Amino acid sequence: MSFPREGTIELATAADTQAFAEDLGRTLHAGDVVILDGPLGAGKTTFTQGLARGLQVKGRVTSPTFVIAREHRSTVGGPTLIHVDAYRLLGEDGTGELDSLDLDTDLEDAVVVAEWGGGLVEQIADSYLHITIDRETAVRRDPESEARLISWRWV
Repeated sequence: MSFPREGTIELATAADTQAFAEDLGRTLHAGDVVILDGPLGAGKTTFTQGLARGLQVKGRVTSPTFVIAREHRSTVGGPTLIHVDAYRLLGEDGTGELDSLDLDTDLEDAVVVAEWGGGLVEQIADSYLHITIDRETAVRRDPESEARLISWRWV
């Protein structure tokens, strides 16, 4: 599948968000970096769960908040998924410490997904996929809505 370099889509449910991310995950390669931005509860981990299915990696994808980074190995010989809480990695001076983590996988052999990644990615990649997840717009229209507005672009 060819995935557009940029776009915006509204997805009605968390399951739709995961299905969209799964399609995207099938197009990612070792060395790709994905930055997920959005407020707390927007669906960054939900999105990453879909990416993980598309990448066909092992293990349950949960928020990396308490462990800072999780590695999920491929079940099909593809890249490892490294799921990072970049907010916790950023030091007081705003510099990232991703290289200092004790990861079993080299970053160039993995797909790195960084939640709260603004400010970190510039240090680890020449190009990256920036994804913004917005739940607030749909909830303002309908307080019962589960919809998410997903915007993405390769930088």
